[in-house]
Amino acid sequence: MGLKEQLQAWASEITAAPLNSAEEVEQFRIEWLGRKGRMKDVMAAFKEAPNEEKRELGKLINEFKQSIEARVASGAASGAEDSGSEKADHDWTRPAGGVPVGAHHPLSVVRRDIIGILERMGFVVSEGPEIEDDWHVFSGLNFPEEHPARDMQDTFFVDRAPDMLLRTHTSSVQVREMERRDPPMRIIMPGRVFRNEAISARAHCMFHQIEGLYIDKGVSFADLKQTLLRFAQEFFGADTRIRLRPSYFPFTEPSAEVDVYWGLETEVDKRITKGTGWLEILGCGMVDPAVLEASGIDSREYSGFAFGMGVERITMLKYQIGDLRAFFESDMRFLSQFEGEF
Repeated sequence: MGLKEQLQAWASEITAAPLNSAEEVEQFRIEWLGRKGRMKDVMAAFKEAPNEEKRELGKLINEFKQSIEARVASGAASGAEDSGSEKADHDWTRPAGGVPVGAHHPLSVVRRDIIGILERMGFVVSEGPEIEDDWHVFSGLNFPEEHPARDMQDTFFVDRAPDMLLRTHTSSVQVREMERRDPPMRIIMPGRVFRNEAISARAHCMFHQIEGLYIDKGVSFADLKQTLLRFAQEFFGADTRIRLRPSYFPFTEPSAEVDVYWGLETEVDKRITKGTGWLEILGCGMVDPAVLEASGIDSREYSGFAFGMGVERITMLKYQIGDLRAFFESDMRFLSQFEGEF
């Protein structure tokens, strides 16, 4: 019998071969395609065939081998389906125990809580781009040309002609909102900000802020203080006390730093408050009239206040976390502590 006739006979054998289990499929594959399989004999016979027949035989051999491979593939797929349907309850490779419960990231928990408190006080959320121009980050907020925040040591510049940069604060959204809205406005601006700082236990090159802005007729510093007191008591507890210390920001005048009284009951309290019992939580102030005018708002008719806080700092205070880097390391041993925080 010639090779051509032999291939035709084997083709019928391949089609009729029973492949009802993974073992049968593997045995069939080894018999035909293994290192010492029958295809090796086919190729040996092909070498001995007359040259004038090789073109036709080569085509037949390729088709023959493809039919074997297709039979193996279909048998393997069928076996996998049967295995999945019959042995799903007996997969011994699955991990023992139940599926672990996920948890919200502590920064997400605190961000949600802060926004929720301020929304109940009448503020609405507004967001803006993380890549900004110089006007919305600096010039529109009354930063002088020589201010160090404009320098490469503090700011990540994307382009210098014109200046495009990663925003250093979410105050850039304030400028955008003042440009497109007419007072009154009561908004909060959560988001990521970026500063060219060395990463340490107390600082990072990327962190999160939530800033607030309220502009209307007759807004006073007393309104600012009462708003912040209400926020602190909602977040830290009804008995929370705050104090305001004079400070400086280019876009507010007067400006202040806000502290909450943390107490001096433990050694940890004494260490994190440096023995004073007070902890700084945010900066605030009355919006500088120059900032209002730069955005087209009449400062003789309207006034307003602004405040801003770092989400990481508030979270560190709430959960007594000593190293800011823990928020960015995706360590499940750390994150699993917050499984109950939903």
